[in-house]
Amino acid sequence: MTLSLNEVQAQAFKAARGAGYAWGLAEEAGKATRWICGQGLDGVALLVELLDAAPDPDQCPLTQGAWLSDQAASAQPESHALSRITAPVFAIPSLANIALMQAQILRLTWYGGAATTDGVHLALNGALPKTADLSVTAGTATEWRALTTRAAPEATAWQTLGHYAHRTYAPATEESRRLGAGES
Repeated sequence: MTLSLNEVQAQAFKAARGAGYAWGLAEEAGKATRWICGQGLDGVALLVELLDAAPDPDQCPLTQGAWLSDQAASAQPESHALSRITAPVFAIPSLANIALMQAQILRLTWYGGAATTDGVHLALNGALPKTADLSVTAGTATEWRALTTRAAPEATAWQTLGHYAHRTYAPATEESRRLGAGES
């Protein structure tokens, strides 16, 4: 099964809302999942891992990515460090936005690996950790991953994302059925 990146973004947004994220962070989760899938990675499975982990805000890559973006908008920092981030792959799309804002190449490093982005493209070295201490610095041009316009999520991950999204649906009632809900 392949899906458009729009479908992935919409479902990821709903799933993040179903997992308890505020509207803005859920929107960031949708955009980040889309960006990760556009890099040829299974962003859906990675989002499910993040939602299942339910990290507190200090370890959440969406919360910390938003903070990092706010810092970058106010100044052009030399470097930043983030501690014990869960699913750090979700910090990379925020880094990509910062790279676009600042028109530079940025590098996110962790023990045993790194991600480099110019805002559009991504280069990965090493395995993606489940939790890591991260450091953001300036990067240099590298060999980028091929971009893709479709996502091919793992079926069980897509189903789990659907379960999270289902939490946002209003329950069926006799009154809603009487008023026409559920008809095609």
